Amino acid sequence: MIDLIKSLKGTGVAIITPFKSDLSVDYDVIEKLVDFVINGGVNYIVVQGTTGESATLSENEKVKCRKVFIMANNGRVPLVIGIGSNYTDSLVEYVKKSDLIGFSAILSVVPYYNKPSQEGLFQHFSKLANSSIVPIILYNVPGRTSCNMEPDTVIKLAKKYKNIIGIKEAKGDLDQMNNLIKNKPPNFLIISGDDDTAAQSILNGADGVISVAAGSIPKLFIKTINYALKKEERNTNILLDLIKPYLKLLFDEGNPSGTKAALSVLNICKNKLRLPLIPVSDSLYSKIEKFISENPE
Repeated sequence: MIDLIKSLKGTGVAIITPFKSDLSVDYDVIEKLVDFVINGGVNYIVVQGTTGESATLSENEKVKCRKVFIMANNGRVPLVIGIGSNYTDSLVEYVKKSDLIGFSAILSVVPYYNKPSQEGLFQHFSKLANSSIVPIILYNVPGRTSCNMEPDTVIKLAKKYKNIIGIKEAKGDLDQMNNLIKNKPPNFLIISGDDDTAAQSILNGADGVISVAAGSIPKLFIKTINYALKKEERNTNILLDLIKPYLKLLFDEGNPSGTKAALSVLNICKNKLRLPLIPVSDSLYSKIEKFISENPE
């Protein structure tokens, strides 16, 4: 478990699911995508998270995508699989019956829409931890779930369950992040899920980031994160000043719309999303294209 935790420090990438013009999954592009981010320096890959448009994939597509990602990766970096639900028993049964060989951990989001209490969250993840043979990374993203998992709840789970190995904290609140860093038990990963505050979180003691930006500008983003991991604040801030405008562009019209535009500019995949998500506007596409042409690394 210690080796796994070491391997999940640094930069993980929240990877897209590529689609063809008819919006079927473009399985042939997955290998190209995986090579792109690994060659860019990512430490691990997160499959079927929010950025992977998992909410719009059928079960057959999810299963086939997992197999293709495992084959394309060929054991080069750890793979993490996004699996979450707002119905606890359904989540537990799904994890029990799924073939997750090839994945190092599950990334499981805070239950969305039904807004559970902190005790409800504790019981939800307790039930998952008691039934999963695959290590679990918690995922707190209140901007999407309308429910914030408080640091006390996270730390309580971390101390009780050895197979809950970390949290992707995506509230974008440095005070909450600092609370987690200060109070976490040993060998529990604190991972930023907010590209905008990731470098500062790491300078403050976080272990890394699961990044959207690393899916389109991996070398430049990872260079920034690596400076932060080495506590080189000046170099970190120099690169942050360069990439911050791009981070804004990526999220201006939603995620992964910005990333798919960027990958289209790079001729890696088509600029296609499933409704209710749509491609970015022409004006935003042009701005993304301009940044990439001016910053080829």
